[in-house]
Amino acid sequence: MTQVYVICEGQTEATFVQELLRPHFRPLDIVLTPTLIGKHGQKGGDVRFVRILHSLKPLLLGGHQPHCTTLIDYYGLSNEFPGKLEASYKAKVGEKALMVSNCLMSQLKTEFDEYVLSRFIPYVQMHEFEGLLFSDPAGLANGMDRPRLKSRFASIRDSFSTPEDINDNPRTAPSKQIARIYPEYEKPTMGVLAALEIGLPKIRRECPLFSAWLAKLETLPALSA
Repeated sequence: MTQVYVICEGQTEATFVQELLRPHFRPLDIVLTPTLIGKHGQKGGDVRFVRILHSLKPLLLGGHQPHCTTLIDYYGLSNEFPGKLEASYKAKVGEKALMVSNCLMSQLKTEFDEYVLSRFIPYVQMHEFEGLLFSDPAGLANGMDRPRLKSRFASIRDSFSTPEDINDNPRTAPSKQIARIYPEYEKPTMGVLAALEIGLPKIRRECPLFSAWLAKLETLPALSA
């Protein structure tokens, strides 16, 4: 069995891992366990390098040696986060994600040796969790129990090459787009219900960066105790 801890930005991402990703990986004998970023009593939100480090140390340096990964939003990263400022000058979402992941790994090399870091897979969601929901505008609307909104969500989706391209402008980030159309949008409940309605296969087809992350996790080897 392969144990993978997923360090999540918030409760919505943690529930997404629990409800959609964990069942997918179970037949592969890979167990995904979500955990909120930060120390006990200060978990969730406020994604800074020091908080990622606090989350990783007890996991990567513990006796059972699990794999670890992240599920954090690019939109919410400050310019002080490794690679965020440099990524802002990149044009393509893949280049942005790669820049942040590479800079995060470089920063972590000052804290962990090569073997320890071989068990860490960085992942930054472009641009937000809600970007995944635009993989299927009808599923997004139905999951929110608002099917009449399908065409408005579809109009947004059709304006971008992929759902992951829906950008991080304060007015046009994926969550802001949804809230502008439906101000009552509640991320922890409606977001996960919409993801369940859409289903993982469709999200993977529409979101290549997200799918590539899952592909890496799917090939992780089991570690000897």
